[in-house]
Amino acid sequence: MTARRNEPEQSGTGLRERILDTLRELLRERTFDTLSVAEIITAAGVSRASFYFYFAGKQAVLAELVRRAVGAGHEAAQPWVQAKASPRETLRMGIDAGAGLWQSNAAVLRAIVESWASDPQLRELWLAQMATFTEAAITRIEADRRADPTVQARLDGVDVPALAASLTWTGERLYYLAACGVPPFDDRAVLVDTLTHLWVSALYD
Repeated sequence: MTARRNEPEQSGTGLRERILDTLRELLRERTFDTLSVAEIITAAGVSRASFYFYFAGKQAVLAELVRRAVGAGHEAAQPWVQAKASPRETLRMGIDAGAGLWQSNAAVLRAIVESWASDPQLRELWLAQMATFTEAAITRIEADRRADPTVQARLDGVDVPALAASLTWTGERLYYLAACGVPPFDDRAVLVDTLTHLWVSALYD
């Protein structure tokens, strides 16, 4: 990171974004649990008063970065969720876009995955964010069941919420492994092929 910058006359939005950008950059070099608010303040070049005006603590800064990444993830999944094209095609598109988002937000998303189990605030945040993906999947799967007798027969007796949650959390784990550079999922093509196969096999084949 660069040395502390003097806090200029700047809009509230500018100061807030500086804090967010600073944590994002620090997470490229450090794990979230080893960072202190004081270090974030120093690297961002903002006053303690400015930091606490916008954020209750470092967890709140990470939470905002996570919400932004998750929001982008939902946008990427919309073609499948809204049934705008064939399910196989849109699933693959959404999974590939998700891989790109995890790659571009790797430091932030690694931080939340590695921290949520031991921090109550982050646990609540991440479980809630993951639930939004599960709920979107449930909505689409139920729509497919109503529209396609083959899907209805395939999923007869299946607990759809449990299936959707399983697929969602499998994706989270494989995207995380890819973000950490763990083979074979560090190969984006392998990652996308594997997740697409899992989803399509569970729902449509």
